[in-house]
Amino acid sequence: MNGRYLALAGLGAVAAVLYAMNASWLAPTPSERPRLLAHRGAYQRYDNTGVTNDACTATRIFKPTSHLLENTLPSMRAALAAGADVVGLNVHPTTDGQFAVFHDWTLDCRTDGHGATRAHTLAELKALDIGYGYTYDGGRTFPFRGAFRGAMPSLAEALDAFPNTRFLIVMKSDDPGEADQLDAYLKAHPQAHPERLSARGGDRLVRRLAQLRPGLRAFSASTLKACGYGYMALAWSGYMPKACRNTTLLLPLNYTWLMWGYPNRLQARFRAAGSDIYLVGPHKNQSDGMDGINTPEQLARVPKTWRMGVWTDAVQTIGPLMQASEGARPSRTGGS
Repeated sequence: MNGRYLALAGLGAVAAVLYAMNASWLAPTPSERPRLLAHRGAYQRYDNTGVTNDACTATRIFKPTSHLLENTLPSMRAALAAGADVVGLNVHPTTDGQFAVFHDWTLDCRTDGHGATRAHTLAELKALDIGYGYTYDGGRTFPFRGAFRGAMPSLAEALDAFPNTRFLIVMKSDDPGEADQLDAYLKAHPQAHPERLSARGGDRLVRRLAQLRPGLRAFSASTLKACGYGYMALAWSGYMPKACRNTTLLLPLNYTWLMWGYPNRLQARFRAAGSDIYLVGPHKNQSDGMDGINTPEQLARVPKTWRMGVWTDAVQTIGPLMQASEGARPSRTGGS
């Protein structure tokens, strides 16, 4: 009997230590405010149910309520005006050594061009009508056709237009050679202030980018899994896995309960490791992709003490709500 009591007491002591090491309320609340990342800027939302990688999402948009298209300078400006702190944009290398800001691997869905985006010069891409393929009514009307010719920006134009804005550069490739291209580009354009940039790409590309620019937070599907699973397995002890150092983690709202010390202790550990976290919408299934925090109901699930990142596809909805909850903070427009 005494042995049983001793065992129970020992288990209780272990549980108390684990609780103290991982209790969120025992970690201080950071003083800064959370950062809002506008994925693709302010853009035309679409029904992503069952969307695959090769689906033409321009033909699935909802009825437009604005005249904004993703990855354009007006889209970025509108996102900043709505309260975004970080803008996510997609880039592709061009055949003449530049980078174009555009989402799709090919041009056929959204534009009046054809073929792989990266198989063209920047001048050829700038000659396209990037609003050509958008329709919300099954092709009866094309509300943006003719209005966005020449509107595809270069990476240089985006960085120059918003010199104090943080950007997440999303590279669609897994080619490590593109990491070398981006590194060379940033060396040739020090006015781009690469310290404000982070990146996402394929596994090999991200590994190469980490070698070339160890101070740049870069992440891929594999690094997200390695950090998430590693943290769940080991962080109960206070140990921060190597995979969670100097990186970015995307954390779905419905997985937060698995993360030791959420929210305050989790934030403190990631900050000490030089890493960042963005809360995203509830994970559903792989085929539907990843949603941001896009509704007031989802935003209400973000803890009041959350001071890291919030990722959204609906910045014009979420931005004003975050501003209201935090008190009036200045919107970020123009060159801010």
